[in-house]
Amino acid sequence: MSTDQQHDFLQTLDVAGRQYAIYSLSRAAEILGDIKRLPMTLKVLLENQLRFAGDPSVSQDDLQALVDWQQQGRSSREIGYRPARVLMQDFTGVPGVVDLASMRAAVEALGEAPSRINPLSPVDLVIDHSVMVDHFGDPSAFKDNVTLEMTRNRERYEFLRWGQRAFDNFRVVPPGTGICHQVNLEYLGKAVWTKQEEGKTWAYPDTLVGTDSHTTMINGLGVLGWGVGGIEAEAAMLGQPVSMLIPEVIGFKLSGKLREGITATDLVLTVTEMLRKKGVVGKFVEFYGDGLKDLPLADRATIANMAPEYGATCGFFPVDDETLTYMRLSGRDEEQISLVEAYCKEQGLWREPGHEPIFTDVLKLDMGDVEASLAGPKRPQDRVALKNIRTTFEELMESDDSSEDNERRANLEAEGGQTAVGVARSYRHSDSQDVSHNGSNFSLDPGAVVIAAITSCTNTSNPSVMMAAGLLARNALQKGLKTKPWVKTSLAPGSKVVTDYLAAAELQDDLDALGFNLVGYGCTTCIGNSGPLPTPIEEAVKKGDLTVASVLSGNRNFEGRVHPLVKTNWLASPPLVVAFALAGNMRCDLTKEPLGEGSDGNPVYLKDIWPSQKDIAEAVEKVNTAMFHKEYAEVFDGDEVWQSIEVPDSEVYTWTPDSTYIQHPPFFDGMGREPAPIMDIADAHILAMLGDSVTTDHISPAGSIKPDSPAGRYLQEHGVEVVDFNSYGSRRGNHEVMMRGTFANVRIQNEMLDGVVGGETRHVPSGEQMAIYDAAMRYQEEGTPLVVVAGKEYGTGSSRDWAAKGTLLLGVRAVLAESYERIHRSNLIGMGVVPLQFPEGETRQTLGLSGDETISVSGLADLTPGGEVAVTIKSDKGEKSFKALCRIDTANELEYYRHGGILHYVLRKMIGAA
Repeated sequence: MSTDQQHDFLQTLDVAGRQYAIYSLSRAAEILGDIKRLPMTLKVLLENQLRFAGDPSVSQDDLQALVDWQQQGRSSREIGYRPARVLMQDFTGVPGVVDLASMRAAVEALGEAPSRINPLSPVDLVIDHSVMVDHFGDPSAFKDNVTLEMTRNRERYEFLRWGQRAFDNFRVVPPGTGICHQVNLEYLGKAVWTKQEEGKTWAYPDTLVGTDSHTTMINGLGVLGWGVGGIEAEAAMLGQPVSMLIPEVIGFKLSGKLREGITATDLVLTVTEMLRKKGVVGKFVEFYGDGLKDLPLADRATIANMAPEYGATCGFFPVDDETLTYMRLSGRDEEQISLVEAYCKEQGLWREPGHEPIFTDVLKLDMGDVEASLAGPKRPQDRVALKNIRTTFEELMESDDSSEDNERRANLEAEGGQTAVGVARSYRHSDSQDVSHNGSNFSLDPGAVVIAAITSCTNTSNPSVMMAAGLLARNALQKGLKTKPWVKTSLAPGSKVVTDYLAAAELQDDLDALGFNLVGYGCTTCIGNSGPLPTPIEEAVKKGDLTVASVLSGNRNFEGRVHPLVKTNWLASPPLVVAFALAGNMRCDLTKEPLGEGSDGNPVYLKDIWPSQKDIAEAVEKVNTAMFHKEYAEVFDGDEVWQSIEVPDSEVYTWTPDSTYIQHPPFFDGMGREPAPIMDIADAHILAMLGDSVTTDHISPAGSIKPDSPAGRYLQEHGVEVVDFNSYGSRRGNHEVMMRGTFANVRIQNEMLDGVVGGETRHVPSGEQMAIYDAAMRYQEEGTPLVVVAGKEYGTGSSRDWAAKGTLLLGVRAVLAESYERIHRSNLIGMGVVPLQFPEGETRQTLGLSGDETISVSGLADLTPGGEVAVTIKSDKGEKSFKALCRIDTANELEYYRHGGILHYVLRKMIGAA
């Protein structure tokens, strides 16, 4: 499309006497066809294409394909999407900045100016993933944890301070401020973005990609955004379009209202279950229906947050009056609010009552049907009605055979229970253990709740459930209830505003009295930063091989994520977190059985202390705009410790050879101006053979580092004491740690080894069992390429680029799986690892694979998007061949793969070599 044609879509929007230049969707409709019933999300994509229509990457056919989408509710068209901005958190942000610093070094080595590597789009990095719950249950817990955080992470923070100074368009929100998604919702998000260019003020939809899968939370504010891998985000910030197929859009119609005693968490767990069963991976979900008029924005954000859990790219809520009410409450200025209203109404992006867009498919939910729920024991989509928790847990404990698992699972599903796929044999009844701890003597039983954490952006961004937790705590104290002595309790809000309103409602003291003291502003338990259990508890769990539990108000409960000793993990609303801390065990039906005995000697039931909607609403009224103004007035400044960090003023980073946190990665070593030819894969060995729903946590854990693991040995060899290991997530700036941690999750199960749990494999030529990293290094010495074989939904979970980076550094050239989650598939391509998919009907089981086979792949040099390649599997039993689908889906992805990865492509393009 020519620039002259693009001008046909230009229009001026007047808002309170101020002029804004916009690309008009109504003018586009006049030229391209009616778009009144186009989903709101696709209208945002259409505006994006209009705005960049002068670029060679956007054609007239791209625009028409979006309009014509309405004819069938789907399209096979690939487009290049350019978000307005990029959001990062520190676990994924540090390696992103390391890559940028490494690219500058590579550009300098090629004789070019390092400053050519610079973000072209605004980037905000929020440090929220580093604080750990070492201290809890006392008034000094927050101060003590923050002090430890600064000590452990000083090298990382020095590096980020350097990046803040060295790169343009790059801001850092210091530690101790909040969780990136809540900061984005409460402060960074604008709903409509503006910029000055060509002497005009341009207005367009606020859109973003983020290096965390829960970037989707901002969709609750009417901002289209989703998580991508760090490498894809880096490309986006460097001006490259995000390559995507025009998605299918699933409409989710909400009607009715939540009943008394039902929370937004119960609603989101129900929505998650419904959408997972529907199958929405790679699709947009758009919420609509007149039920939205009574759904607070905080509830919308809770639902949008968990899009990765229901598998969608995003869960979008259109802008309406509730959006403006929230923006006003959270302190956005009136000029911005007026712009949002005027722009969205002009562009047809405003939700109107009764509006029924055309969707690919539709689900419906009457919110009056939602019941109190949790999700677990290891997947967020496995909803369990509160009334079924005891039965579900007992079934898990009795299940030790896969056929029995299937039968019990079917029975539970028929009863409206959960779908505990792949129940591990480690769930078993064990003997109780006598424990003495903090002056208390007690029996630690199977099912004991050893962690109860109010944490994560999902729920701590929602005043109604946070106030409900505080009110429940107050009511419990009045009845004389106490937290059980074996429960590690914590409160980690997503922003300081939560602390302000809990104090204003006089509820923080009640939470403190039950052990839910503030431990930090960050993700903590939800990402594995739960910290150690008290020593007597850990010893009892180990001695009895006890199946114990965590209950958290988070979004992720994958195996080995929360704590390596906690086998079952349950997502719940904040008030239910408090309730289970009082009950102390999952093997109870809180709808019928008492939480404990009150001070009057009588049993106290959950219904006796559950706060009324009236009490919750009155508490929520304590939240006011002044709190947001206070906490975000100096959001980028940080405390004295942060401000005292000194960094060099240099364009190219000076790498410190003995650092165990930040190292110069090898990704660009020896890179030339032209890419090397693609070679087929010949006689590769299988490094690991994995089952279904292998998560990015399994592939690249974020939590604790075991002393006897390859990463633990590396750190000790470099003078790091075990107590100072920190976590895998905090050491993502050091490839030496991260490649050793790849496939090192304590709960991963490699089918090449019978019954072995943990990051082990068999080195096939020698037959020896060893750590996956050690085997990979031996294969590299032998010059042997590697592949990974897996089942369905490979790479589910977090948008963790190290799951792909570590895979590459271990020498893996291809993954062969039954299906992939969206972000990890993209990340593999972005690192030059080819994702292959078994043909329909074929699996590792149907082929009878043991892991001893060799695998060859031919046709890689002649790939086409969505094409097939020849796979040959050889063993001492013979040879099998088939055609595998190559999941390089678009032309852009193929170009990235041809260059050895997306960053190599971007770097070459920026210096004019691509």
